[in-house]
Amino acid sequence: MTDKELADLIFPNVTKSVEDYEKIYPKRNLSEGARVTRFAPSPTGFVHIGNLLQALTDFLLARNSGGVYYLRNEDTDTKREVNEAVDKIMETLNYTNLVPDEYEYRGEIVGNYGPYVQSERKEIYHAFIKHAIEIGRAYPCFCSAEELDVMRKKQEAKKAQPGYYGAWAKCRDLTNEERAERIKNGESYVIRFKSMGNPNRKVKYNDLVTGLIEFPENNNDMVIMKSSDLLPTYHFAHLVDDHLMRTTHVVRGQEWLPSVPLHIELFQAFGFEQPDYIHNSLLLKQDGDVRRKISKRKDPEALMSYYIEKGYPSISVIESLMTILNSNYEEWRDEHPDVSFLEFPFNPAKVGTTGALYDLEKLDNISKNIISKMTKEEVYEELSKYTEVYDKDFYEIITANPDYTKSILNIEREQEKPRKDYACWMDVKESIWYMFDKLYKPESFEWKNVVDKEEIKNILNTYMEKYYDESDDKDTWFNKVKELTKELGYADNMKEYKANPENYKGNVSDISTVIRVAVTSKSQTPDLYFILKLLGKKRIIERINNL
Repeated sequence: MTDKELADLIFPNVTKSVEDYEKIYPKRNLSEGARVTRFAPSPTGFVHIGNLLQALTDFLLARNSGGVYYLRNEDTDTKREVNEAVDKIMETLNYTNLVPDEYEYRGEIVGNYGPYVQSERKEIYHAFIKHAIEIGRAYPCFCSAEELDVMRKKQEAKKAQPGYYGAWAKCRDLTNEERAERIKNGESYVIRFKSMGNPNRKVKYNDLVTGLIEFPENNNDMVIMKSSDLLPTYHFAHLVDDHLMRTTHVVRGQEWLPSVPLHIELFQAFGFEQPDYIHNSLLLKQDGDVRRKISKRKDPEALMSYYIEKGYPSISVIESLMTILNSNYEEWRDEHPDVSFLEFPFNPAKVGTTGALYDLEKLDNISKNIISKMTKEEVYEELSKYTEVYDKDFYEIITANPDYTKSILNIEREQEKPRKDYACWMDVKESIWYMFDKLYKPESFEWKNVVDKEEIKNILNTYMEKYYDESDDKDTWFNKVKELTKELGYADNMKEYKANPENYKGNVSDISTVIRVAVTSKSQTPDLYFILKLLGKKRIIERINNL
């Protein structure tokens, strides 16, 4: 029996050839140097920050070259598939504005190289697997799970290389007649790739991040089609899809580096041009004295849902990842503070080769800076969108009087050095709740240095009776606070107070703090003058009377 006859026996209904699919998916009509990249997550879990780093790299490579960036859903691992995972993938891409040029979602296909869901491409894979059998580079393997387990234990005992190769590959040298008979008898089988590699030889590979690398050649006859659902494994689907979709650059994590020899051999076996590979470094977390890989099980910040649910502006997360992607990004950003990250000349050669520390404190600083530059209208709009989903009660409060809320959000905002209070939209409520009567139910008051209740009462009564006037401008208001300070035996000059503190009850800062705490309960707030203006005299008196 010939290899072609065996292939026809296994795939009697496959009528299209590899050549047919080459015509269906021709080379893309793109300018020279244009890169075609794919974000290809598996729906076996929710999207994590490492996935986003890969998607961002794909996005930059395509955008910077006038190429194409597409989404491929790699759902061949049906046993581990998670419900709603595909929705979360699209939610993340929409949230970060890394929307692909080509994709498939809920039945809609955008692009000419689909389907973009691997489980819908079974017929295509079978044509390529059939071809591999026809040219003698694939064969059916009938070994049971129990037999393979025994083989693994023997290899461990002998300290032999693990895998299905050489003398361990029991089904590799069966005749086609033996194979056909076992198939006709109904025996279960997988299809394995027939490797021609020799681990004593080296394969050289130039990674765009790590540079030239040498590996032993692959000699493992890897499974390329499973028996359970007749779908290909990741390795083979990667070969077929990246070739037919005309992918030029594959971005993935460093954990895939050991697979490079197998992937090179697969492309060579079919005579296909191999894409360039970019293996991003792992994202690490500082855990006490140890740096370790960010864990989806241990670290909530590993999942993209963490950033969405806390309300980080997506550009904040993008900017934090850009500082990891290229070592010179922060210097470039300092020189170009107000331009889009898309104008940065991204270079894969400047991606770090060792694990990169992903620091939430750094993200917070980046995000505070970004939010501080937003107008009050922008902040109000984003806060409204966020709270409508994640805090409906607060949404109702802030949208009841938009102008009032915008005025609160604008305190110390549109100025040369704006305040940097919020890292994410979840932070806003904690920072401004005291400005809304429905929320103003303080559990404690941060009086700080002035603790005598009679003294507090004296300060507030004197201030409201003699000095407070709603019509005062800021300078007049502050001068009156200083007058109050002197009248009550406090220092209105901080230098003088520091030189002779024993001569005074306290200083002007203590007086301001008493007024601030009386109307907000907090000792640290934005500009007190504007808080008082927004609250108005009636509400100020009510709050003081309720102390």
